[in-house]
Order: sequence, then C-alpha cells, then structure tokens
Amino acid sequence: MKHYLVTGGAGFIGANYVKYILKKHSDIQLVILDDLTYAGNLGTIRDNLKDPRVEFVKGNIVDPQIVKSIFEKHPIDFTVNFAAESHVDRSIENPQLFLQTNILGTQNLLDTAKKFWAVGTDEKGYPVYREGVKYLQVSTDEVYGSLGETGYFTEKTPLDPRSPYSASKTGADLIVVAYSETYKMPVNITRCSNNYGPYHFPEKLIPLIIKNILEGKKLPVYGDGSNVRDWLYVEDHCKAVDLVLLQGRTGEVYNIGGHNEMKNIDIVKLTIATVRKLMEENPEYRKALKPASLSVTDLNRINNDLITFVKDRLGHDHRYAIDPAKITGELGWYPETKFADGIVKTIRWYLENQDWVEEVTSGDYQKYYEQMYGNR
Repeated sequence: MKHYLVTGGAGFIGANYVKYILKKHSDIQLVILDDLTYAGNLGTIRDNLKDPRVEFVKGNIVDPQIVKSIFEKHPIDFTVNFAAESHVDRSIENPQLFLQTNILGTQNLLDTAKKFWAVGTDEKGYPVYREGVKYLQVSTDEVYGSLGETGYFTEKTPLDPRSPYSASKTGADLIVVAYSETYKMPVNITRCSNNYGPYHFPEKLIPLIIKNILEGKKLPVYGDGSNVRDWLYVEDHCKAVDLVLLQGRTGEVYNIGGHNEMKNIDIVKLTIATVRKLMEENPEYRKALKPASLSVTDLNRINNDLITFVKDRLGHDHRYAIDPAKITGELGWYPETKFADGIVKTIRWYLENQDWVEEVTSGDYQKYYEQMYGNR
C-alpha cells in the first residue's frame, strides 16, 4: 500500500492525474491538498472524493502547519507537487504571488517530507530516508526560455526563464535540486510541454477558444499568432508522471513532450473548424451555443472572422519544443495521443460538459477575463 500526497489535485493536470492513478492502482491511499483558488475546483474531482481511498484537505502548500498535519496523520510515501500559480499573464500582473506559492510552497513541501522521511544519518552525516519514498516536482518547459526556429529542449538545456511565472518555476526546480544534493533527498523533476484535454480551466488557449466560440465572442490571439508550442494530451502526461515516480532514476530530470508543434494561430483555426464540424455532424452539441440553437445556419457564425489579434504579451517566448528521448529510452514512454485525435476528444468533452464550464467560470474568472482582454 502506497500513500500519496498530491498537491494541486483539484486543478487541471493534478485532477487528471488523480483520476488516472485511482484507475490504474488499487492499492493506494491518496490525500489531495488544494487551496481551491480560481483554477482549482472540487467539481472536477467530485466523483473521486466518494472513493474511500481519497481524502481532501483544503489548504495552501505554503502553510507549514497544514502540510505537517498531513504527514502526521498519514504515512506519506510519495509527494507529487502539481500545486502552482501557473498563468503567465497573471504572473505579469502579480509576480510576488508566484514567488510565494511556487518557490516557498515547494520548499515547505520538501522540508516537511525530509523531516518525516528521514530515519537516521549515514557515516558522512547525510540523512537516510525510509525505503520507497520520493518527491516529484511537476515543472514546465518554460524554465528553458525560448527556442529559435530549430532545435529542441533537452534535460541538459540551460535554464533561461523569461517571465515571472517561469522564473518562479525555475526557482522551485533549483530548490528541489538543492535538497537532492544537500540532503540526498529522493527526488525527480518532470518538465512538460503545453497540456490540453478535459478539465482545462478556460483561461488557457484551447478551452478559452472553445468557450468564446460557443458564446459568439471574439477569439483573442497574442501578436500575430506565430508563437509555436508543443502540445501534449493530459492523460499522456499523467502516464509519464506515474512512470517517473515509480521507475525513474532518483535525482533525474525527465522532459515530457508531445511531438506536436503548432503555431498558436493554427491551433485557433483548427479549433474553430473542429467545433463547427462536430456541431454539423452532431445536432445535439448545438445546445451548447449561447443562445442555444438547432439551426444549421447559425453555425455560419463559427468561422475565422471571430479571430482578433491583441497586443502581444510582455516577454512572450517564441517557440517551445521538447525532446523526450530520455524518458522514451529509459522508461518506454511516448505520447500515445495524436493531436488530430486529442483535439477532437477535448472539444467533444467540453461540448458535453457545459455544466462544469459554467461552474468554474463564474465570479472571479469573469472579472479577470475583462481585466486581461476587455480593453485590447
């Protein structure tokens, strides 16, 4: 029996990870720690909370008492840290919040785990840890900075963050490395490319575009839309994290990429075309339109004229692309979901789960959307 602490487990990737490991592993106990800020929603994991293997704790990873109380109550074997302030735009508006959560929160998790996992010291004075424990930091390809037109990020690429968000994630990664080197803690770091899939909060590109299409709103695209991202289906990411946690070499970094580079403008155009095609083929999906309509002619409004170019983000990285050769060679992982299939699965999910979208996009999200895009 393994006991997991999954932080940020009510957010996009964390919630998908929770669902994945509960299906895959029967002999686990799971504590989910989430502060339920704007991007964390209990509705995402509502069904999982009925599972007797799951306990939910509301709290911030920065709070020493909350994290300590979890380790006091449960014999935690694995800490998987998804918790983070993660939106670049928000980091530009409030950098300090990102430093507090992403760096100090990570250090608090590491320090607590170190204290509870250490069972003695070796002849050199280094801590000796309980067998089978590990801390896994879920990071991002953004810590590497920006690529030119060619080349890929590898685990050896120098860290070169360009935004407050990526700088805070870089700082967190370096704290993890420091605990590994200084205290010999058993750790791994994973760095992934852009995730997409179910339960993605609609401030990120693909779910935002879907939401705006359904509401007949303009689709904001930064600059000229030429920025390139590598896209990874979220379940493929969860499989990779599970593999690294259970089989990854202690102390190693593993890059997790989707082998799918696309310009932002092409993602937007493909999403528009896919939404329209699905609605033409499946009239029941048209009820997601606002106002609801079953008229084929109303679908004519779903076209590229919805695209509007807005002022480019400050310090906007041009291109990200990951080489996942290390995780493929060592652990046998590869991205199973082709983007052509994954984008259809993602859009279908959003069209079929509008209640969830309505739930997570009420209140503060609307104020934030107007602040970020309303006057551009």
